[in-house]
Amino acid sequence: MSLIVVKLGGHALDVTPDAHELLRTVASDIRDLRSAGDEVVLIHGGGPQINELVASRGLTSAFVNGLRVTTPEVLECVVMGLSVVNARIVGQLVHHGLPAMGVHGASGGLVTCAKRDEELGSVGLQPRIDAPLLTGMLQLGWLPVLAPFAIDTTGALVNCNADAVAGAVAGALNADTLLLLSDIDQVRRDPTDARSGIASMTRQDAQSLLRDGSAHGGMRPKIESALTSLDNGAHRVLIANGSRPHCVRDVTRGLVVTTEVMA
Repeated sequence: MSLIVVKLGGHALDVTPDAHELLRTVASDIRDLRSAGDEVVLIHGGGPQINELVASRGLTSAFVNGLRVTTPEVLECVVMGLSVVNARIVGQLVHHGLPAMGVHGASGGLVTCAKRDEELGSVGLQPRIDAPLLTGMLQLGWLPVLAPFAIDTTGALVNCNADAVAGAVAGALNADTLLLLSDIDQVRRDPTDARSGIASMTRQDAQSLLRDGSAHGGMRPKIESALTSLDNGAHRVLIANGSRPHCVRDVTRGLVVTTEVMA
C-alpha cells in the first residue's frame, strides 16, 4: 500500500465540457488507486476561479515569484473560489463512490502558516500540517480533499499556495509519492523551449533552477514544494501535465513523460 499526495491545479476545474471530463477521469483514476489499496490525499488550487471573482469585483491581483498578492478584498475571493472548487471535486469523487471529505486549512487547525509575507499581504508561508488529524481521517476511510487557505499563528485566515501545502502534507505524512500536476509535460531548463524538458533532477539541479531564475512563475513554487517535501520525509516527487484525461493514472503507471525530483 502506498500513500499518494496529489495536487490538482485549478485550470482543470473550469466550467467547460473538457474540464468536466478531466475531473471525471481524475475521480475514476483515484477510485482505481484506492481499489488497489493505495491511500490518496488531494490538494487543489483554484487560480482561474479566483481570477474570475477578482475581476467581477473590479479588483486587481498581481503575482510575485508565482504567489498571489492578497489584499483583504482578494482574500475573500480566494476563500470563495477555493470553496467552490472544493465542492465540485468532492461532488465528483462522491459520484464515483469515493468517501471524499472536503476540508480547508482552517478546519481543526489542519494547516497553520508560521509567518506572513508583508509584501504579499494576507499570504501564509511555511505551512505546518496537523499530521495526526489527516492520518486519523485516512484511518477512518476518508479521502481528504484540501482547499489551501489556512490560518496564521493568530488565527487569521491567509492565502496559502497549493503547491506549498501539498509539499508540506507529503512531507508530514512521509508520502510515497507527491504528484504535482502542472499544465506542461515537464520542468524545462529553458522555460521557452519545450524540447528542454528534464526527465529527472537532483536536489542540486532543482536548487540551480531556482537560483538562476529558470524556474519562475508557477513553476517556482512547485520546485520549492518538491524540495520541501523530500527534506521532510516524502520519498519521491513527480511533476507532470495534469491537463489531459486520466492524467493521474498515466503518471502513476509511467505512461507519460514527467520530471522526477530525486530524493
